[in-house]
Formats: sequence, structure tokens, C-alpha cells
Amino acid sequence: MIRICKYLSKAEWFQLFVGLLFIVAGVWLQLKLPDYMADITRLVETPNSEMHDVWVAGGKMLAVALGAMLTTVAVGFITARVSASFTQRLRSMQFRRVESFGPEELDRFSTASLITRSTNDVTQIQMFLTMGLLMLVQSPIMAVWAIAKIAGKGVEWTAATGVSLVLVMGAVAIIMAMVMPKFRSMQALTDNINRVARENLTGLRVVRAYNAEDYQQGKFDKANRDLTETQLFTNRAMSIMMPLMNTVMNGLTLAVYWIGAYLIDAAGLMDKLTLFSNMVVFSSYAIQVIMSFLMMSMVFVLWPRADVSAKRILEVLDTEPHVTDGTRTEGAKNADGTLVRGRVEFRDVSFTYPDAREPMLEHVSFTAQPGQTVAFIGSTGSGKTTLVNLVPRFYDATDGQVLVDGVDVKDYTLQSLRDKIGYVPQQSVMFKGTVASNVAFGDKSQAGVLPAGESMADVEIADTSTPQGRAREKALLAESEHGTTLSEAQMEDVRQAVAVAKADEFVTRMDGTYEAPIAQGGTNVSGGQKQRLSIARAVWRHPEILVFDDSFSALDFRTDHDVREALAREAGDATKLIVAQRIGTIMDADRIIVLDQGRVVGQGTHKELLRDCEVYRQIAESQLSEAELAS
Repeated sequence: MIRICKYLSKAEWFQLFVGLLFIVAGVWLQLKLPDYMADITRLVETPNSEMHDVWVAGGKMLAVALGAMLTTVAVGFITARVSASFTQRLRSMQFRRVESFGPEELDRFSTASLITRSTNDVTQIQMFLTMGLLMLVQSPIMAVWAIAKIAGKGVEWTAATGVSLVLVMGAVAIIMAMVMPKFRSMQALTDNINRVARENLTGLRVVRAYNAEDYQQGKFDKANRDLTETQLFTNRAMSIMMPLMNTVMNGLTLAVYWIGAYLIDAAGLMDKLTLFSNMVVFSSYAIQVIMSFLMMSMVFVLWPRADVSAKRILEVLDTEPHVTDGTRTEGAKNADGTLVRGRVEFRDVSFTYPDAREPMLEHVSFTAQPGQTVAFIGSTGSGKTTLVNLVPRFYDATDGQVLVDGVDVKDYTLQSLRDKIGYVPQQSVMFKGTVASNVAFGDKSQAGVLPAGESMADVEIADTSTPQGRAREKALLAESEHGTTLSEAQMEDVRQAVAVAKADEFVTRMDGTYEAPIAQGGTNVSGGQKQRLSIARAVWRHPEILVFDDSFSALDFRTDHDVREALAREAGDATKLIVAQRIGTIMDADRIIVLDQGRVVGQGTHKELLRDCEVYRQIAESQLSEAELAS
């Protein structure tokens, strides 16, 4: 918790400092109450006292009580405000950090865990800041101040208070030793239940198709039971604390009055009134001391989970992506001074996945010239997808070099490198929105409406604890909303990209055509339709390099052929890297690279490979007829 506080803004620190002043004022006011109570007791017990004096002391006592209430309300308002703005920024910082992660970091944390860290863990910190911070600061101040007030008022009473404190601290230490390990495991169990639920919802069709509802229910019940049993253990252990504190507090009150009665009985007539007044004051202050430790025990309820959550959030924020930015924004230049555009070169590239014992790719070398179509084929697991994923730097090559436009990809800034690439993955991904917003995904003009040097990430981590920060956030969000509307020229590009991907035949039949809604994950369109929209998204960018990772598998042969013809016609100047399983998709490619167990076993045209490459010939014979092979 201490480490994560470094992310508090200056405005939030100032607000907390003001809150600290209110806490000190509130403690002072609360500790003044017993003094007025002693005055009233003394006036009541003193013969010939004026009723007016009693009313004056009572009025002061009421005013102090109201002041203490107002300071408590002010502190609660400040802590709620700071915790809300701080946790808002924490969520945005986590989101921004996760966006920079590559597959290696995502695999290490898991999707379920990252969701829990951005939601449940942040909520635990917010609860601690809202409720626990007040008690954490106020309790020690009140305890020390109250002890200073009662010091010297009676050795016997002080000894009774000391015994009570020893009992309280011993009980808290034992309970904390029991529940701390459980608190640490609770967040991991929350990750697990989130993972099981997410897995079930994602694969709901498969679950139903295989009548596996009972199996999935059993998995969820086990995860739910594990979390429930852990929560029950911690709740039962912590439930002992409150009655224990009340017992100690009531026992201390009884001890103070019992000792006081004994002392008063043994004292002379003149000392009885002083002892009685001291007993009343000491009783109040002793209760304040115990209440302080009671509040600290409540902190111990909130602190462990908040501390574990803070560590989990810091794990995300402190994780540096393996793939980092370079400095180049442009490629090399040709002899005539023009920039190289679209050349991809692999120089003796090898790659091993993290924690893997065997390399996935070994000594791969080839060059794709601007405008060429280079295809990759091979058996499942031969490294085709891994190879093309090295181009946009989803992973970095273990050995060798991957060059784009004559420059090592590690030397580019990630944004500059990926701006050169239109990428269509194996799993077509659709985002909630419209057909147009999915095709024009990542539209640079939308970011362009923000002030120079700003981005939506800056909006998310804006310091909203100040009026200026809130005004800035509102203005930036308004501009970004305005920027989501595509101009007519941009819509024309969208229509052209959709036509190239042969998606216009179904888009024009949808209600709203290009403004037709797309559900999250594209659940309201078919697999083939998602693939064509994904291809349109890549074409819309007008990139130097188009990467198709088995992106034609859901298309029928005719559509596959038509899309490739349109790509050759409309994106002829772009270098196309195609991963495919079907010979028919790649047989017209300028070069076909055959992979087998991570090694290049053949390069050439379709006819050359049929003649010279045994692996390619076996794949072709399994897919093509004799007549097609002969042609």
C-alpha cells in the first residue's frame, strides 16, 4: 500500500494533508469532551453551584460534539473524493500498461487475472482509502493523546488500561496470523472463479453441443466452493474481533469503576470529590484508548486484502514489456534517395518461445520485395503463424534479424512499424460498434482531434481531483466523441475496402448498411463475414505490407478467388504475406515458402515446388486432383 501511494497526485496529497488537519482537530475536540464532563461532575457535586454554570459547561460540550461531528464528515468527504479519483487513475494506468503488453506478458498474467486486477483489486484499495485511511491515521493520534491525558491520574487505573491493551494487541496478532495467508489466496481464488466463468461463457455453444453443462457446473461449483470456504474462514475469524473488543472495553470500564470505588472508599472526605472526578475522566479517556485500538483492528480487516491487491496491481504496473520501442520512424532509402516501401527480409532468423526447450523457428531466411505475394505453407505446428508474428513484433526474434524497409524491426518505434502493416489474424476479431467503425478501426483522424501531444490514454489518467483536470477531461472526451464520425471521404474509403474484401454483398443487405450494428465479438455475423470484414479493415489502412494469417479459411473457393483477385488489383503495390492451409489460396503467389518443424524445406513457385519439394508435393497431392496437379 505504501508503494502504490506514489501514484497519488500532488492535488490528492494536498487534500489528504487538509484531511489530516481535520483529523487532528477532530481528535482534539473528542478528547475535550471528558474535560467538560469532569467540570459538570464537579459542579453537580459542589454545594451552592449555579445552574447557569452547568448549562454553560453543557453548551460547550454540545458545541465540541458538533464540531467533532463536522470534522468527521469533512474527513469522510475528502477521503471518498481522493479514493475515487485515485482508483479511477489506477484503472486507467493498468489499462494503458496492459495495452503495451505482448503475448508473452498476457500469457504470464492470464486474461482472467488482469480483469480481476482492474476491477476487484482496485475496489479493495478504494474501500481501504475511503474507510481505513481515516481509522489508520486517527487511531494512533487519539491513542497517544488520550494516554498522555490520563498519565499520572492513577497507577491502578493505568495498570488496568495496560492489561486491556495487551489483551487487545495479543488477540489482534493471533487473528492476523491466522487470516493473512487466506487473504493472500483469496484474490487468486477470485481470479480462478473469473477464469471458469469466462471460459464457460466464451465456449457456451460447445458446452451445449456436447451436453457438458453438468461438467462445467462442477468446475464452477468447485471454484465457488474454494472461494466461499476461504471467505467464511476469514469472516469467522474476523467476527471474533468485535465481541472481543467490546468485552475488553466493558471489562475495562468495570475495572476503572471498581478500582475507583475502592480508592474513594479509602480516601478522606476532601479527596473523595477529586477521585470521583478523576474516575469519570479516566473512564472516558480509557474508553477512547480502547476505541482507538478497536478502530485499528477494523483497519486490520481492510488492510490485508488492500495490501495484497496493491501488490497485484503493482505487478502489472511494474512489468516492462519485453518488446520495447526503438527510435526509427522511417525505413532506409534507395540509391535514388526515395524511401524503401514494403520490403520484408528475414536473415537467419530463429525463435524460441519463452520457457520452451526447443526452438519454434530455425535459420529462416527469405526476402519479400515490394508488391510481391509471398505465401507460407506447412503442416500444423510448423511455425507459419509464429513467423509472420515476428514482422509486427508481437514477439522478437531470438537470433537473426527481421528487416522491414531495410531497417531492423527492433529499431522502429512500435507505432511507426505497425502503421506500415495491415494485419488479419487467424481469429477474426470484431468490436462492438458498426460496420464502418470496425473497418475504420484505429482511424488516425479520430486521434487527430485531440490537442497536440495528447491521446485518449492521457484523457484516462487525467487528474480529475482538480477543477482544471475535470474540465480538461470533459473537453478531450467531447472532442474524441466528435472525432468518431467519419467524413464522406473516409466513408468512401470504407466502402472501397469492403468491396475489395467482397463484403459489400452482405453489408448492403444489413439494416443500416455501413452503420449496421456489430455486436461484441461479432456474434451477429458469420465466421466468413467476420473474415471479410477483417480483410477490409486491413485494406482500409492502405498499408505497405499486408499480413494474412490463414485469413481465407472460412471463405468458399469462389469468394477466396475473388478476394485475391481484388487484392491483386486494388493493393498491387503492397507486399502480401499469406499463411494458408489450402494450396488453391497460394498457388499463384510469386514465392511459396514451405516450412516443416520450424525449418524452411523449400522455396519457389507452385510448379517449382511440385517438382523439387517432397513436403509440398505431399500437401498438394492431398488437396488437388491429378488434373489440377498436371496443369
